[in-house]
Amino acid sequence: MRISGDNSDQTILGEIGARIRRVRLQRNVTQQELATEAGVSRPTVQGIEEGRPSQLVSVIRVLRALGIPDGLEQLVPEPGPSPIEMLEMQGEERQRAGGARGGRGVKGAGR
Repeated sequence: MRISGDNSDQTILGEIGARIRRVRLQRNVTQQELATEAGVSRPTVQGIEEGRPSQLVSVIRVLRALGIPDGLEQLVPEPGPSPIEMLEMQGEERQRAGGARGGRGVKGAGR
């Protein structure tokens, strides 16, 4: 199932839980083993897999224990710079070269 903004909160939680469960089973790890590795209780892992509301820190710990915390980058991607930040990054356009002052630095200049 594709997760979209049209899905209910419960549907999204259920899909995330189901995906976590599939990853756990593919790695042949029990709920208790995952819970121990993640530093959470087995009922917490069970609740996440069943799509029950859970603390975000518990979900992060479970994802880390499964070796898939990079998925959070896609969940909440880093926003790009705002238009004002873009303008500030551009700075002022140079009007002329900086060169050395007083003719120094150019061979034969100033003689």
